[in-house]
Amino acid sequence: MSRPTAVHHVALKVQDLARAERFFVQTLGLAVLRRWPASDGEGERSLWLDLGAGAFLALEKSSSEAGPVDTDRPGLHLLALRIERAERQEWIDRLAKAGVPLNEQTAFTIYCRDPEGNRIGLSHWPDPA
Repeated sequence: MSRPTAVHHVALKVQDLARAERFFVQTLGLAVLRRWPASDGEGERSLWLDLGAGAFLALEKSSSEAGPVDTDRPGLHLLALRIERAERQEWIDRLAKAGVPLNEQTAFTIYCRDPEGNRIGLSHWPDPA
């Protein structure tokens, strides 16, 4: 029986595309793969960022107001990105320098929120800290 073989892409709706780009590109270091113009020619509607192994993160500009972040609502719960265990403290320091507070830490993952309130994990599972 056929089955999916990998993550192709993940898409997040964002209110402020430029602010989201600064977080994911400048703070997390993801590379821009492609920019999609708005249909009216005014600015951009989407930005694709490289997640490695052929996968990408699509940041899609939302046309509506954001609602409150509810960590227990059905839907996307977490975007977890792989980091090296040896770089854990470097990532903690990098986030602090960028003014991004940590929400939680486990033996395998550090958690923060992007500017839109989405939960982001930086994980080195299965290698504990």
